[in-house]
Amino acid sequence: MAFEPPNPDLVARFARDLQSLAPQFDRLGLAVSGGPDSLALLLLAHAAFPEGISAATIDHGLRRESAGEARFVADLCANMNVPHSIVSAGVDRRAASLQQSARRARYAALATWLQKEGIALLATAHHADDQAETLLMRLLRGAGVGGLAGVRARAPLPGDASRQLIRPLLDWRRAELLELVEQAGITPVDDPSNRDPRFDRTRIRARLAATDWLDPEPLAHSASALADADEALNWAALDIYKTRVREQEARLLFSHRGLPRELKRRTVRAIIAAIESASSPRGPEMDRLLQRLEQGKSATLAGVKCSGGAEWCFERAPPRRTR
Repeated sequence: MAFEPPNPDLVARFARDLQSLAPQFDRLGLAVSGGPDSLALLLLAHAAFPEGISAATIDHGLRRESAGEARFVADLCANMNVPHSIVSAGVDRRAASLQQSARRARYAALATWLQKEGIALLATAHHADDQAETLLMRLLRGAGVGGLAGVRARAPLPGDASRQLIRPLLDWRRAELLELVEQAGITPVDDPSNRDPRFDRTRIRARLAATDWLDPEPLAHSASALADADEALNWAALDIYKTRVREQEARLLFSHRGLPRELKRRTVRAIIAAIESASSPRGPEMDRLLQRLEQGKSATLAGVKCSGGAEWCFERAPPRRTR
């Protein structure tokens, strides 16, 4: 299977983007589905770091064609001398969101593969168009700053915080990645679910394509700016936690006076997590809790009793009585 290598200028651009996220690494894991985006990632990474990559293809078994598509990627990697694994990942077909269920299963399977291979860094092929779609989806859902920041260029791997997930293609457009694969002489996998109007992302993608004044590049740039803002707010909230939260017996007391609401929100979320580490309250729940605290009232959230006043008080809620 012969193919044309990518343009050297594109390879150099990719190497810069990757090294800005991971200045040093022993080996880089690649998530390669066989679609045009992930094949472009494979081609660029192979050209830039031919001895430093391994690839995995996740087979959810949701379509009859998936096993053959995984073998296609395996054959391509064998031709490139890239170590490759096909990893099965079952999906709960009864889940409210099939895509969310598949995403969780995919990252869990990739985490297991990385651990087995001794790889600490995983790259995926999310790009600027994906980022724009994510921003619009979350705007329509009323997300806050953290949600509107979209997918991050670097983050802990979901389900395994000891490993890092990077997205070196976030400044690349879908069209240029497809062109790169076509110029290599490779026909990518065509997943019909990418055109299924039942999915929110597919509908957003179609609307973006049909609306010439909605440009994904500035949308993606806005998401990046919001990610920077989110990081700054987290930094400020951590400083507030250190200076305004004190422990009294089995309670945490928060001196909240004069703080902007968003910093109150983030500090309260951190306090709840300190008391109940497994808690992950959602945005609307936090909104209702803050409203009650600002009114001087009490509420219980995620197993934590929260009380308003001059200082907000947080403690583990007593167990519910059973009859």
